[in-house]
Amino acid sequence: MDDQLLDAICERLVSSLSTEGTYIVREGDPVAEMLFIIRGRLESSTTNGGRTGFFNCITLRPGDFCGEELLAWALLPKSTINLPSSTRTVKALVEVEAFALRAEDLKFVANQFRRLHSKKLQHTFRFYSHHWRTWAACFIQAAWRRHKRRTMAKDLAALESFSLDESTVDETEQNEEHDQGNASSNPSPRISHLGVTILASRFAANTRRGAQKLKDVRLPKLQKPEEPDFSAEPDD
Repeated sequence: MDDQLLDAICERLVSSLSTEGTYIVREGDPVAEMLFIIRGRLESSTTNGGRTGFFNCITLRPGDFCGEELLAWALLPKSTINLPSSTRTVKALVEVEAFALRAEDLKFVANQFRRLHSKKLQHTFRFYSHHWRTWAACFIQAAWRRHKRRTMAKDLAALESFSLDESTVDETEQNEEHDQGNASSNPSPRISHLGVTILASRFAANTRRGAQKLKDVRLPKLQKPEEPDFSAEPDD
């Protein structure tokens, strides 16, 4: 941003001081301002709307911000009167000093953002957005679990095929030994192949149970965050 736009933003910032243990905003409450931390630490957590088994928590430090939901709201060509709901609960871990940018002032700033390169700004917003980072982490974890399920299923099929082949070989050798009348005098190959078959069967069974257990454990789906439209014109 150029100096003129930066000056315009700075003129609209107000000082904010929060004592230890203060809740800046709770998940589901309206977001009235964005906070840019100067000193102290904030705890930012989410349960993804109260879903069982889902919890994500990060620590915000000097240089970080919260209240990003307000930016997406302000960038709408025709923002509603109702403020957006917070996707996270933010609590002061120690005394926190910050700059606050209120909703009506952010609306002015958002109009100026439209002059900037939209794609570059969208990628920047995604990178610094904690909501986007949480969604991306869940997306990667889900993809990794799908990959593990496919890999285990492939290994299981290979083990079962190996076990079947060993059983076929073992039966063939048993028939040959029986025809030659040497089963009692030379039992070691038969025992060896039978042992390999049993071990392979057990390993395949364990792999099948592990694959089923992994399949049953599902990551809760996290809704993809809204994409702020930095290129839209106010009159669109």
